[in-house]
Amino acid sequence: MAKMVLLAAYVSLAGNDLSDYTRKGELTVEVEDKDVTTYGSLGWKVVIGGLKSGELGLEFLQDVAATKIDSIMWPLLGTVVPFVVRLDAAAKSASNPEWTGNVLIKAWNPVEGGVGDEASVSVSYPTSGAVVRAVAP
Repeated sequence: MAKMVLLAAYVSLAGNDLSDYTRKGELTVEVEDKDVTTYGSLGWKVVIGGLKSGELGLEFLQDVAATKIDSIMWPLLGTVVPFVVRLDAAAKSASNPEWTGNVLIKAWNPVEGGVGDEASVSVSYPTSGAVVRAVAP
């Protein structure tokens, strides 16, 4: 089994490559379970999959200079934007899949941290619609 160390992941929101600001990323996708148990299941719970959902969690190093991450993210607040993530910044391929979809930019924390901390921003955005896993043809 191959092992991997994340060294140069790719993160894009609304067409902006934010990899240089990103220090942590997590894309989770799940399906809700629906209980369809009947008397015929003889006391065993039976479940099927319901609605799918996802969440994109990111941690950025903050930069409030003109054209930097704060000026990119602030105008996106409250909008649904496309995202792209890959485990490596190289082009998508069979060994470097890409996940895409849309997320709701529901929060932005321009000030976060304590005395002596690096200026960072932790966010979590719900997906809106399908999340797609793709590899190059």
